[in-house]
Amino acid sequence: MLTERQQVPDGTAIANALDYSIKRWAALTRYLDDGAIPIDNNRVENLIRPWALGRKNWLFAGSLRSGQRAAAIMSLIQSAKLNGHEPYAYLKDILTRLPTQKASAIEELLPQNWMPSDKV
Repeated sequence: MLTERQQVPDGTAIANALDYSIKRWAALTRYLDDGAIPIDNNRVENLIRPWALGRKNWLFAGSLRSGQRAAAIMSLIQSAKLNGHEPYAYLKDILTRLPTQKASAIEELLPQNWMPSDKV
């Protein structure tokens, strides 16, 4: 890649693409060192697409605090999906349990740790 870059004039689209790749070479090849790392992030991109498409609509959430709350709920929904949970069942259960959940055990309600209660 370095040899090819020397042959391409500065300022061209190809030169910019090569410079971008060369600067990020360690990150681009990281998956070679760890077989658990995927070569691309298509799965994540597909999961966030609905949120990205609605982004302009959510610019007017009412206030900064409302936007932060909406982002937290969206993150919980996507995390639930990533962990194999049906989002409605997950949210219904944790919102039911939240008022009586001990603060020291709140991490039990996170999507990666969640076990449905008998009532769901």
